[in-house]
Amino acid sequence: MESIGVLMACPMFTYLEEELEKRFNLFRLWKVADRAEFLKENCNSIRAVVGNASAGADADLINALPKLEIVSSFSVGLDKIDLGKCREKGIRVTNTPDVLTDDVADLAIALMLAVLRRICESDRYVRSGLWKKGDFKLTTKFSGKSVGILGLGRIGIAIAKRAEAFSCPVSYYSRKEKPDTKYKYYPSVLELAANCDILVVACSLTEETRHIINREVIDTLGPKGVIINIGRGPHVDEPELVSALVEGRLGGAGLDVYEHEPHVPEELFKLENVVLLPHVGSGTWETRTAMADLVIGNLEAHFLNKPLLTPVV
Repeated sequence: MESIGVLMACPMFTYLEEELEKRFNLFRLWKVADRAEFLKENCNSIRAVVGNASAGADADLINALPKLEIVSSFSVGLDKIDLGKCREKGIRVTNTPDVLTDDVADLAIALMLAVLRRICESDRYVRSGLWKKGDFKLTTKFSGKSVGILGLGRIGIAIAKRAEAFSCPVSYYSRKEKPDTKYKYYPSVLELAANCDILVVACSLTEETRHIINREVIDTLGPKGVIINIGRGPHVDEPELVSALVEGRLGGAGLDVYEHEPHVPEELFKLENVVLLPHVGSGTWETRTAMADLVIGNLEAHFLNKPLLTPVV
């Protein structure tokens, strides 16, 4: 397979890059000075693209690669891949579901605890020496808080199970009611927001879910409500989120994703009721290695004419 051209869309995980280089003729798009010229020169050599949550395969890239056969995403999300164009051209698409579910769900719970119990602020309080001048302020209990989950897929269910361990009543909204779940279903995001203390965004990013968390939803959640976003940044109307937090119309937020990564609204930096993470939901050695192995496994299966491990298209 050493002669098969694989295009890596952006820097990802060193192990993945090294393993791809061992097996394929690896091209690194981010190191190219002239993208258009590079694609023109190598378009007939590249048969696979490896992308992630930051960079994938849009229509322009797909059209520039006439020999492209498969896009293997180092991510569970597919919003950076033009799935319609892939279907049109018969290009296979894979992602990395399941292996990152636990880490992302763990992080969602960690964000809930960090926001309500002000863990980051407490840490700074100790480090700055303020504890010597007096005790830290009281915070808010997490156990027993009602948790509403937007998107009850693999990750949503994993979050729900963890929340139950904290005696949290769980409800959800998704496109359709899930017949095999015990959690309460609400037929709209607004109804979900009206009936929970913590709203967790865990759905896929589509045109329908872009800015699904808007001003009306935020105001319905209210000044004691908390938003946790471990989905995608564009799920939330970010300017509306910022203004609600600054004005006190929303109680707090725990964010791992943002609308224009890696840029984060600076207004959030001074807010102690907000916990900000740099999109690290799946960011453990164990999970990223498993994800990389899945990407490589899908590529090898495709080029050996075997069934794909995690086919999407």
